[in-house]
Amino acid sequence: MNAEFMQAFEQLGKEKGIAPEVLFEAIEAALISAYKRNFSSAQNVRVSLERTTGEIHVYARKAVVEAVTDSRLEIDLTEARLLDIRYDLEDIVEVEVTPKNFGRIAAQTAKQVVVQRIREAERGIIYDEFSNRESDILTGIVQRIEQKNVFIDLGKAEAILAPSEQIAGEVYKHGDRLKTYIIEVKKTTKGPQILVSRTHPGLLKRLFELEVPEIHDGIVEIKSVAREPGLRSKFAVYSRDENVDPVGACVGHKGMRVQSIVNELKGEKVDIVKWNTDPAKYIANALSPAKVVSVEINEVEKISRVVVPDYQLSLAIGKEGQNARLAAKLTGWKIDIKSESQVGS
Repeated sequence: MNAEFMQAFEQLGKEKGIAPEVLFEAIEAALISAYKRNFSSAQNVRVSLERTTGEIHVYARKAVVEAVTDSRLEIDLTEARLLDIRYDLEDIVEVEVTPKNFGRIAAQTAKQVVVQRIREAERGIIYDEFSNRESDILTGIVQRIEQKNVFIDLGKAEAILAPSEQIAGEVYKHGDRLKTYIIEVKKTTKGPQILVSRTHPGLLKRLFELEVPEIHDGIVEIKSVAREPGLRSKFAVYSRDENVDPVGACVGHKGMRVQSIVNELKGEKVDIVKWNTDPAKYIANALSPAKVVSVEINEVEKISRVVVPDYQLSLAIGKEGQNARLAAKLTGWKIDIKSESQVGS
């Protein structure tokens, strides 16, 4: 290998964020394997790669002994002292054994090592980039579907949307543009494995943060999210500025802000409710769109008893108990709902 070759390696290493010395040491280690493989050698060898000229030297390392049992690994004291009078027993003698045609093998090996190290470095960079984006939204394109796993092309990497993280009834086709939520980034030998979700409550939270400037600016705060993916969600918000209506900010002019999120979630209904420090008021808000007559709370057991008008009972409970279930999840309170006639009887 000539000097230009070495400079190219060094430059490439710097560009890819690999210390040149790390690269050269890796090449030397690979050259030892290449030497043993190509020259059927069981010797202990050391390879020296000259950093500036690219010259390569292979040295057989032999232990100095009184009686040689394996000439590939040992040298007797008399022979060693012919090389240098200072050698003594148990010293290591290095004898150059560089083959004449080793340059071609060395160049090929060096190239393979550099390519491998660059690939590893690039994988490391991609891993760092995506691991720093855990709990964030990614937009990608559906590449393929294998055994119900959806593989999403992110440009530099590929994400996996597992069946358990897919919205029931949602159909994914090749070429679809999809927003997903990063739940975990794992390191593997083939590069980073990015696991994403369409069902995680964090997806809804991040969609609102991106869509509503007041949330992004910290004026409106998201207090809680409860979600039944693909069906319905409840979203509790609070305003730090009394002049800003948190629900109105999230709904947007003519409902445009919330509608764009509903569209992204393929029709999942979203109830936006106002958070309140008073649990009774918060629970009443959480049962929206139902109207509430009264709320009694038991602080010790964290149970609330809610009374609603007779005609609002089915709305308050919701289809298959969905509205009450989401309200309980949102507030963290058990909710027992009764109609006025049930209470009066």
